[in-house]
Amino acid sequence: MNDNTQRKPVIPIFQAIIAALLFGASAPFAKSLLGDIEPVSLAGFLYLGSGLILLIIKVVQKANIKNISSEARLERADLGWLAGAILAGGIGAPIVQLFGLRSTPGATASLLLNFESVATTLIAALVFKEQVGRRALRAILLITLASILLSVNINQGWGFSIGSLGIIGACILWGIDNNFTRNISAKNPQSIVMFKGLIAGSSSLMLSLILGNKLPQIGIILKSLLLGSLSYGVSITLFIRAMRGLGASRTSALFATSPLAGIVLSFLLLHETPTIMILIAFPLMVLSTLFLVNEEHKHKHLHPAIFHEHSHRHDDEHHAHIHLEDQKNFQGKYHSHEHEHVGTEHEHEHMPDIDHWHLHPEN
Repeated sequence: MNDNTQRKPVIPIFQAIIAALLFGASAPFAKSLLGDIEPVSLAGFLYLGSGLILLIIKVVQKANIKNISSEARLERADLGWLAGAILAGGIGAPIVQLFGLRSTPGATASLLLNFESVATTLIAALVFKEQVGRRALRAILLITLASILLSVNINQGWGFSIGSLGIIGACILWGIDNNFTRNISAKNPQSIVMFKGLIAGSSSLMLSLILGNKLPQIGIILKSLLLGSLSYGVSITLFIRAMRGLGASRTSALFATSPLAGIVLSFLLLHETPTIMILIAFPLMVLSTLFLVNEEHKHKHLHPAIFHEHSHRHDDEHHAHIHLEDQKNFQGKYHSHEHEHVGTEHEHEHMPDIDHWHLHPEN
């Protein structure tokens, strides 16, 4: 087997980093809005914004109908995973995070969001048996070390508060969400985020009204919807696409670069002052990202015969199947349909992507 048959997952890496930067911007911007809107209401509008932007994109795409479907549709079997993701990550996590954000500096909150990658990796490895290599473990350890350094107040000692614990709790809920979503990441990510945003956002807004919270001014609502559309809608869509090629743990570790955007915006938007710990932690974040980008994972592995559906092209050894239709319609294009993989055993470099979600001997 030629070692070059499996290409480096460059596009998923960039998708994960862009998703991280967009999400990292959410903490300082959301904190700037909390003076004019209640946390539960803000959580509702953020996720509603993410659902609405994907709904608009879907409507525009339908106006340009193509004969070839490029994404797999959600099926009844996927609804359990989607419901779990909505409850944990769409409703629970943002509400808990925003309550914690009230009493936590924006830069600190952005950095504490790193615990999402740690939670996702632990759940992926321990519950879903996803293989985590040495480089990925080193990256997680560096991220954890950076988070610990950044949570220390040199003048007052350890600076953990109820607000910080709330943000960590939100990260655990998002870790559950990420692993649930990973199980349906082969399906249309736009549909996943759209349903998640519309259902979670509407549910949080209903809860806000039940609690007696007043709706804010229209300007605050529009800002919240815009923030949600970018920091949640576009970000989560890119995150799901990245998980297809990298798996849950590696995507989440790359997602841990999100605090960098949050820190910069906290300094500019909230006029917070950088600390020595931030200067120490920054190179640790960069080093952890380099570990993941240069990770190699190669061993003999078995592909059992399987019949499934997901978006793919005919430019790799796993999707060299024949179509009954005109081959020109599919040449070099992403498309989706049910297809069969013949059982095979071979060795090449790979990630825990859609076609490599297999167990390892040590598991």
